[in-house]
Amino acid sequence: MNSSRKVLVADLLDGCRRGDSKTQELLYKVLSNKMLGVCARYARNSYEAEEMLQLGFIKVFRKINDFREEGSFEGWIRRVMVNTAIEVYRKEQKSLGLVDLSDVHDAPQQMFAMDSLEVKDLLAMVQELSVGYRLVFNLYAIEGYSHKEIAQQLGITEGASKSQLSRARAVLREKLSRMEAKKYESNVR
Repeated sequence: MNSSRKVLVADLLDGCRRGDSKTQELLYKVLSNKMLGVCARYARNSYEAEEMLQLGFIKVFRKINDFREEGSFEGWIRRVMVNTAIEVYRKEQKSLGLVDLSDVHDAPQQMFAMDSLEVKDLLAMVQELSVGYRLVFNLYAIEGYSHKEIAQQLGITEGASKSQLSRARAVLREKLSRMEAKKYESNVR
């Protein structure tokens, strides 16, 4: 990180810790688009992603003194956003009375090819996944959490995490196959 960026981050952190609204607004402007991308991976739609973003930044500003400066400030904010998405999921899970899917058998784990897949297409596919599948897929495939960590975060078993990841991948493979078939058909015509 160059020295001017270090100064900017230090100034933003200091101003936010003092509760300075102009500094909070600047931090929001600097990171909101990037963090919206994080939230969008967990959300069903853009409205839900925006809601997660707003809730996440409220937590950032409330918990700014919890940042220990051991890692990057942006990384800490990203973690707050992911935790916010998990909280939204938990609230939804409780209100809908969703069940633990640990008794579902794992399908063979195969990775799908994404050579010609655009980011927006993949994001749209991920957003169409059920809440549980989407959350586990993002935590495992994007954020790099282990099944043990996911199980602890979501209050499910490791088996449920593995099962939901497997099913999410299967759904994504199916969507990808349909998309490739449509592309092939349009190229043949």
